[in-house]
Order: sequence, then C-alpha cells, then structure tokens
Amino acid sequence: MHQRREGGELNDIGATFRKMRKRAGLSQEALAERLHISRSNVSRIESNKLTLTFEDAIRWAQNTNAQDMLVALIMNVDVSLVANFVSQITQVATIYLGGAVI
Repeated sequence: MHQRREGGELNDIGATFRKMRKRAGLSQEALAERLHISRSNVSRIESNKLTLTFEDAIRWAQNTNAQDMLVALIMNVDVSLVANFVSQITQVATIYLGGAVI
C-alpha cells in the first residue's frame, strides 16, 4: 500500500493530502478508519514519510470529497484552476442540456 519516500521529490504532496482531509473536516483517526489504515500512516503520508499508491490516492480523494485537489496534484496545477475549469464545464453542460441538472 505504502512505499518509503525518497528525498528530493515534490515536497507539497503530503501537505496537499492534509488539506484534502482538513477540508473534509476529518480527523486523522476518522480518515484512517475510512481507509482501513492506521492513524500513524495517515500522519506519515501527510508528512511525506510514506507515499500512497495511485489507487489509494483515489480512495483518499473520494473519502475526502477532494477529487479536484487530486486532479490538480496530478496535473501539477493550482487547485483553483481545476475548480474553475470544473465550474465552467458544469455551466456549459447545464446550458446545453436546457437547464437540466445532471
């Protein structure tokens, strides 16, 4: 599930995962329970001492309702750009569908 992180890689990955968790209003304990991992592993991920597999990163994003932040992390762009893009797509889709919400 987790691999040791080598030094010199992107240092903000753990901070991004922490922001995802905090934005969802979850404690480390609550998220750990949802993901079926230990609280100490959540802490180690957020401090860049462990990395997640891609599948586990998706589960983290789903459980924190922060898929936008995961996309931004993967694309190496600011999360506000992704949120703005998603908002624009939603507006276009709503107009195209005649105001129907999907």
